[in-house]
Amino acid sequence: MLNNLNILITGGTGSFGRCFVDLTLKKYKNINLIIYSRDEMKQWEMSNDLNNDSRVKFVIGDVRDVDRLIQVSRGVDLIIHAAATKIVPTAEYNPFECIKTNINGAMNVIDAAHTNKVKKVIALSTDKASNPINLYGATKLASDKLFVAANYQGLSNTTQFSIVRYGNVMGSRGSIIPFFLKQKKEGLLTITDPEMTRFMISLEDAVSLVIHALDDMLGGEIYIKKIPSMKLIDIADAIAPKAEKKIIGIRPGEKLHEQMISIDDSSSTYEYDSFYKILPMIHDIYMDANRIKDGTKVNSKFQYLSNLNNEWMTKETLQDWISKNLNDE
Repeated sequence: MLNNLNILITGGTGSFGRCFVDLTLKKYKNINLIIYSRDEMKQWEMSNDLNNDSRVKFVIGDVRDVDRLIQVSRGVDLIIHAAATKIVPTAEYNPFECIKTNINGAMNVIDAAHTNKVKKVIALSTDKASNPINLYGATKLASDKLFVAANYQGLSNTTQFSIVRYGNVMGSRGSIIPFFLKQKKEGLLTITDPEMTRFMISLEDAVSLVIHALDDMLGGEIYIKKIPSMKLIDIADAIAPKAEKKIIGIRPGEKLHEQMISIDDSSSTYEYDSFYKILPMIHDIYMDANRIKDGTKVNSKFQYLSNLNNEWMTKETLQDWISKNLNDE
């Protein structure tokens, strides 16, 4: 479905962007990808890794710059908005910068998409946007609301905006698995709380959900993939069973357990084989049969929490994944 399309990926040198590019270049021969980010070194390294593939164009720019976004998105069919300030403590201590990127940046992407009549926009979100307690989650909730409402705020209404929400991406830069692998070499792993749980998703599954959403979306949907949970202490034991574990307490803005769908969203949430779909209440999207399709309405007390999940990842499964995907020396 992505053949012969021009796709702009904001924050495209990040973990998601690199995986999306790798997978789509292998699957689609006639595709043009624009990597939009502000780090020239990461772009240079990524270009070299791709052997300067002519289907990939690298553009320096910041989502805070609406004029640059409008310029770059001319002739673009799809935008995948992956750029964000994501580290929870960093956002807590640098709130202005987080807001500029995550909220103002979202507004700029919307303006650029409307201006250039981009067909579809997928914004990547996070479990921290559901009933947020930290600034990062609050900015992503605001971003989600902006993208939902954007379906009804363009002069032409030709652009569809939807959202993909997922949890901890296994092996992504700055996430817990690479952090524990680094600490393993020192023989001491720091654990915030032994009862802490997190949703676990691979980059490949995240990319798969985005591609499905691009095919399925009509605008306003929030897609959440069904993924397993894992206790933080079990992640540590899987990575370094013999290492010393030190409990250091929860960091500023962290939750003990993550949530992807709140009980307040249950009235407009539908279940499918491998994912959930939240249809927001705005403009009665939640009643649209074309968006519901073959979904089954969840019960009124439903919530999707990492500690109450039906699916759990075992230590053995994580160890197997690490051995196949990461350099654990």
